[in-house]
Amino acid sequence: MKKILTVFLSAVLLLSLAGLSQATNGDNLISIGPISRAMGGVGAAAPQDAISAVFSNPAAMCFGPYCPGSEMNVDVTFFMPKAETRINNSAIGMFSGGMLNGDTGWEKSDADFFVIPALGISAPITQNLRFGFAAYGVSGLGVDYRNKFDLDPFFTPDNQDMYTNLSILKVAPNLAYMVTPNFSIGASVHFDYGSLNLGDQTRSNFGVGLQLGAIYKNGPVSVGAVYVTPQKINHRSVVDFDHDGGNDDLTLESPQTFTFGIAVEPVQKVFLIEADAKWIDWGSAAGYEDFDWRSQWVFSVGAQYRPIPSLALRAGFNYGRNPVEDHDGWEAFSAPVEVQGKSVNRYEYEVFRITGFPALVETHVTGGIGYQITKTLSVDLGYTHAFKKSIKETGTFGGAPVSIESELSEDSIDFGVTWRF
Repeated sequence: MKKILTVFLSAVLLLSLAGLSQATNGDNLISIGPISRAMGGVGAAAPQDAISAVFSNPAAMCFGPYCPGSEMNVDVTFFMPKAETRINNSAIGMFSGGMLNGDTGWEKSDADFFVIPALGISAPITQNLRFGFAAYGVSGLGVDYRNKFDLDPFFTPDNQDMYTNLSILKVAPNLAYMVTPNFSIGASVHFDYGSLNLGDQTRSNFGVGLQLGAIYKNGPVSVGAVYVTPQKINHRSVVDFDHDGGNDDLTLESPQTFTFGIAVEPVQKVFLIEADAKWIDWGSAAGYEDFDWRSQWVFSVGAQYRPIPSLALRAGFNYGRNPVEDHDGWEAFSAPVEVQGKSVNRYEYEVFRITGFPALVETHVTGGIGYQITKTLSVDLGYTHAFKKSIKETGTFGGAPVSIESELSEDSIDFGVTWRF
């Protein structure tokens, strides 16, 4: 037990130091761990390992393949986003007498590689009660256009770069109770550690929330339901939104989510099909609603096939409409936009929304493989590709045309080791 605790603390430290900038469903990863991610992010009804259970449905601890024993997962995701942006502001050329070029051209973000570790465990307390624990990076988003071009020469002459970095780490202890042989309930407490840098310095703070889940299993069919509460983190003194000479706070709230899932295992321990539907309430979450994100439905489907007991082949699909609303027809010098009590210039507001936090990707295809080395040790490998998605806004700057564009695609490779004991 002492060794397990040491591994936990080491993993939490690694996660707290990692630069977790990613975006898939909004600014959330589609799932955690190579098994669930290889299956499109499913897991509400039948997650296949401990870390997926803690992330997807805490009630699943009672029905996992590791039951009635214990399991530990150590996973890592190599995340590779490709973000690009372009701003064409004809007013810059006009106001500078042709000395400045108002078209930045397409520029690539330098924030293009991240390592995201994760750790999970499940162990029995009694015959019907199980304990779980996981530590993982779950949310993040950011770009790095520093030293690329001057995005906003008129309003921020002292800071002519665009750099954003949001990351959220969760540490989640979990309990699951088997009410009957076919029905279980579970709960996880989420202890959140969030950090945010908007070009000045990184600010960090803590939040807390709750995840509740239930699973009903009848023969080859399982159904699951999960609710996650909203979880606020207040980032103090991150950026000077209203240009009054002092940095302002920004509260970001991980939104409430509802997930419903079904799993069918037509051939036991050979073939499994899962599907999830998840509603993420970005439109009511502090910070995200301020920057006009809409709530999002995410649909995922995945399958696992074992041609032999020691080998698992996996594939999946995940789709969620991008939550970032596009705006057209605005004027840079029209009435400012209110962001948590601060007045933000409309042009800066739109540049920040589209260039700074381009949570655009919608369609993901996934695949992976797992191999049982011994009775107690297995390894898993997964791959996710998020297809390129773009957004473009048009408005005016003092009457002159201006356009803001961003596009994003993503690739990730997941690797994990599972130890059963």
